[in-house]
Amino acid sequence: MSTQHRLDPEVAEVIQLVPFGDLTADVLPALRVPMEMPVSDRVERVDREVPGEPPVPVRVHRPSRADGVLPGVLSIHGGGYVIGTNLMDDPILDELCPALGIVGVSVDYRLAPETPYPGPLEDCYRGLQWTHAHAEELGIDPGCIGVMGVSAGGGLAAALCLLARDRGEVPVAFQLLDQPMLDDRQITPSSRGDGLAVWSRDSNTFGWKAYLGDLYGRDDVPPTAAPARATALAGLPPTFVSVGAADGFRDEDVDYATRLNQAGVPTELHVYPGACHGFNVIARDATVTKQCLRNMHDWLRKQLPPRT
Repeated sequence: MSTQHRLDPEVAEVIQLVPFGDLTADVLPALRVPMEMPVSDRVERVDREVPGEPPVPVRVHRPSRADGVLPGVLSIHGGGYVIGTNLMDDPILDELCPALGIVGVSVDYRLAPETPYPGPLEDCYRGLQWTHAHAEELGIDPGCIGVMGVSAGGGLAAALCLLARDRGEVPVAFQLLDQPMLDDRQITPSSRGDGLAVWSRDSNTFGWKAYLGDLYGRDDVPPTAAPARATALAGLPPTFVSVGAADGFRDEDVDYATRLNQAGVPTELHVYPGACHGFNVIARDATVTKQCLRNMHDWLRKQLPPRT
């Protein structure tokens, strides 16, 4: 069933101007060309490197002229597990850091298919460990470090929280999952829809095959690879989940949020009518995007200590 007719008019207008084809191995090199992102002078950025083999690049974002210790958030970029860099998070953190008084650390994890699971997740875990270990130096409150991610970054953020809970080495204060990519099985009605804007059923299959490698199609895919497979969700941090009603990820995201609540995890869920995948990145001026961003900011404020 086509989902195109369900798009919000403001979202549909912008989507029509941007051609989105299926993601394949042939187009992957062109989509990996770095893009210059506009940056704000309200945020100071410093590029660092998490030592190890291989080293993991991170970018630290701090509100300009901010003094004292601030809450922190590890930010994980999207891109279907196969494209993107942490520079994609510059606009997000340019907005969040000064508005909320937080320090953002964006992690440049390795990409599939060259580095399949668990490599990208372990890169993110090392980024989280590094942020905790260097909290004093970075001016971050070690008791209030959360994680956030969009799309595949949301899937990695969810997996990172599962991994951190199970290893018990570093705490996570909260997780913000924006239209997260959680389920490799593609068994829900929304994931099997035809005409999905921006991120099609075939693109989703390509991304999961690249990320899981030899695990793809098996019954024993671990929850830290595809968090929708997790059955034990108790003990995870407070969670925000957002997704568009015309997004192929809708059903898996709603189910994950529902099961988090059932497991006793305080979870806020938002489903935005007429919104496709990536709507709040592509259609920045749409009314539904502004509502989504307000909801995210309001929820994040509730997770942070009162500003003094």
